[in-house]
Amino acid sequence: MQPIYRHKFTIREDVIDENGHVNNVVYVQWMQDIAVAHSNALGCTSMTRDVGTTWVVRSHKVEYLSPAFAGEEVEALTWVVNFRKVRSLRRYKFVRIRDNTVLARGETDWVLVDAETGRPRIIPEDVRGAFQLLTEDQEP
Repeated sequence: MQPIYRHKFTIREDVIDENGHVNNVVYVQWMQDIAVAHSNALGCTSMTRDVGTTWVVRSHKVEYLSPAFAGEEVEALTWVVNFRKVRSLRRYKFVRIRDNTVLARGETDWVLVDAETGRPRIIPEDVRGAFQLLTEDQEP
């Protein structure tokens, strides 16, 4: 089990805004996409479904550091920082591969909820155990 999930991709033209760079809201979509991919890769998505739960976002935080442009190759990284009773904090980093420039950093506070009622549910031990947590000094 690798604590950091990595995904490389090329920026598509359709995510570029009127300023000529990646639209800010696209990073939030990328954050969600890579979080789901990481969860799927570790079997966490099926574990949460099996117990009648799903993850929802409580909050997103994004820090935009450098613009990104169509055609550039990016590596997105994500990892889980902690688990609390019903919540989990996940962080992200987007790096332009060509020059190793950090484009953006972010985090999402996720809440595990009952899929039918929407009420928070305690995170099961097997879900917690699917992820290796990274402390702040271990973060990339």
